[in-house]
Amino acid sequence: MREIVLGKTGIRTVQNAFGVLPLQRTEKEEAVRILRRAYEGGMRFFDTARVYSNSEEKIGAALSDVRNSVYIASKTQATTPEGIKKDLETSLSELKTDYLDLYQLHNIKKHFEPGDGTGVCELLEDLKRQGVIRHIGATTHSIQVAEEVVEKSYYETLQFPFSYLSIEREQQLARSAYEKEIGFIAMKSLAGGLITRSDAAFAFVSQYPGVLPIWGIQTMSELEDWLSYMDKDPQMTDEIEAFIRQERLELNGEFCRGCGYCMPCTVDIKINNCARMSLMLRRAPSKNYLSEKWQGEMKKIEDCIECGVCLSRCPYGLEIPRLLKKNYEDYQAVLSGRVSVEKSAG
Repeated sequence: MREIVLGKTGIRTVQNAFGVLPLQRTEKEEAVRILRRAYEGGMRFFDTARVYSNSEEKIGAALSDVRNSVYIASKTQATTPEGIKKDLETSLSELKTDYLDLYQLHNIKKHFEPGDGTGVCELLEDLKRQGVIRHIGATTHSIQVAEEVVEKSYYETLQFPFSYLSIEREQQLARSAYEKEIGFIAMKSLAGGLITRSDAAFAFVSQYPGVLPIWGIQTMSELEDWLSYMDKDPQMTDEIEAFIRQERLELNGEFCRGCGYCMPCTVDIKINNCARMSLMLRRAPSKNYLSEKWQGEMKKIEDCIECGVCLSRCPYGLEIPRLLKKNYEDYQAVLSGRVSVEKSAG
């Protein structure tokens, strides 16, 4: 497995890291077992956040005794020095550590910088001098904000969605970050579950020497899939290139990545699932999607009042009400048997 250096941070790790967000849905005992297996299998970089409910607690329980052998990155959505201090104190307690290797401003909508009047960067730099945080980063879903992060080069790392579905502008962002020695952490490298072939996902990302993918892992079987590449990481082949070209054709245009930043919905629609139900039915088929529970969730789309709140929150600028209705129509066609998932695959 190839190693990368995460920009100017000097953090050296295998190009195969653990995104802990999904583990908030896993029972603590099993989550601890998965995290420990990840460490034993060679993973050394673990990414979490204060808003990922109990994920930090699970990392603390699993890895506190090997703390100095791993890199732990966390995040805060706070936008004031007071809020950041409070979040950091909680994170350190939950993680059972007295420092973070990387502390990131979470899903920023604007570029915080020294002297901007907020005091945010001045606090982060003071915490860095104290050794409470080792490095400062930012995460965002906005390509414009991400490009500003790279251009101004204040942050040591940038975390941004990146997969073989990324457009050329996003691929150039990764190249530019590497040129400026800004560590690039790739989230959503499986496009929120729409990418189902791990070797192709890995082969694409591994073409970028400075990019660190944090795979969202929830089960032991998912983890073992990624660990299987430790001995020999997938390389780009003609067959994988052809597969990715076809994938890009099939997923060209609007599609929901499932990030959930549009939530909560004013009428309780589970937008991050319902707005991509058609794709999930075809790309990761499960009888569960046709259960009474999900029939009820999809029916809530009828209650959409097009208030526009979700539109203002979507980092991808999707026309969510239209996308919901389109998915609902297709879902009803599948339920009625007018359309079969197998027939419409792709």
